[in-house]
Amino acid sequence: MKKNYKKTLIACYLGFITQAISANFAPLLFLRFHKEYSIPLGQIALISTAFFFTQLIVDVLCAKFVDKIGYRKSIVASEVCSALGLIGLGFLPGLFRNPFTGIIISVIVYAIGSGLIEVLCSPIVEACPFDNKESVMSLLHSFYCWGSVGVIALSTLFFAVFSIDNWKWLACIWALVPLYNIYNFMVCPIEHLVEDGESMSISGLFKIPMFWVSIILMVCAGASEISMAQWASAFTESAIGLSKTIGDLLGPCLFAVMMGISRVIYGKYGDKLDLKNYMLGSGLLCLICYMLAALSPNPVIRLIGCIVCGFSVAIMWPGTISISSKQLPTGGTAMFALLAMAGDLGGAFGPSLVGNVSQMANDDLRIGILAGSIFPVILIVSVLIIKIKNMKKDV
Repeated sequence: MKKNYKKTLIACYLGFITQAISANFAPLLFLRFHKEYSIPLGQIALISTAFFFTQLIVDVLCAKFVDKIGYRKSIVASEVCSALGLIGLGFLPGLFRNPFTGIIISVIVYAIGSGLIEVLCSPIVEACPFDNKESVMSLLHSFYCWGSVGVIALSTLFFAVFSIDNWKWLACIWALVPLYNIYNFMVCPIEHLVEDGESMSISGLFKIPMFWVSIILMVCAGASEISMAQWASAFTESAIGLSKTIGDLLGPCLFAVMMGISRVIYGKYGDKLDLKNYMLGSGLLCLICYMLAALSPNPVIRLIGCIVCGFSVAIMWPGTISISSKQLPTGGTAMFALLAMAGDLGGAFGPSLVGNVSQMANDDLRIGILAGSIFPVILIVSVLIIKIKNMKKDV
């Protein structure tokens, strides 16, 4: 029988939506945690750090063990962990004397699932016999954005109708998505990207200079994206002065919409666009957005900078994966895992930097966002290095 790879694609779409739930639900509650449990902002920043640092550890372990365990078992486990962590977020804080302990345990559990999704969905789709892989990859990653929009918009609606006091029940409701996707991954066709014994080793990858540039690019892509995305809700409330409901809809929600639009554009027209030029222009736009959000005296301009930043960072993560896949076709699971690790390293460090700098500046998030602008600067330099290297290679 002919294999139906559309089932695989749908399962991976839902996988990225699951990851979006894991990454975006808790940040909507940062100020809630701060007020309800009296947790300082500097400690709140550790939630993002714990999430992405756990993903980073999972990425490293995946590079060593996923090929031995198997893609299907690993990706099913990702959905199980995601569901358990989200359910735990609703109940564990009330079971500990220090509620922050329960929050961190839950975050770590669903971060394990999110890390597995991040490492495995891209190579699973890359191994499917689709045409124009760069466009398919960009469209795949757009579902993270649409998942983020859904989480933010529907959570905001839930809070407006049922009150934010019932956030614990909403955490359990979101757990239904990964629970359903367990079945999808159990029955869909899954291929391996590289035949056994043909993929590059971790040490072999690290001997290639351009792979190191890709690693740096992924670190800055993750930091540029997640620093703004994770603090967008709190930023629109405190630095711009909007209400919780309006802040979530105009901040993180529109940020995710702009990310999705950018990835869909490249997914549709990617075969007509130069990926490296698109990434370079996006990096410059990202820097401008950070400057507007941090330095503009006009609250509307600051909000626009925050929103448009989503468009600017969208292509960096899937774009780096596509470039690396072309340059290193035998990179295999190890390459995808190490790139994901680099993105998570940026995702762990970036929001923590913003949060701690903000705390040192008397909880002024604008100063924290300004400090985060270092990441798009390094990102631009990394894209230029890749572009110049490829131009010399063509000559």
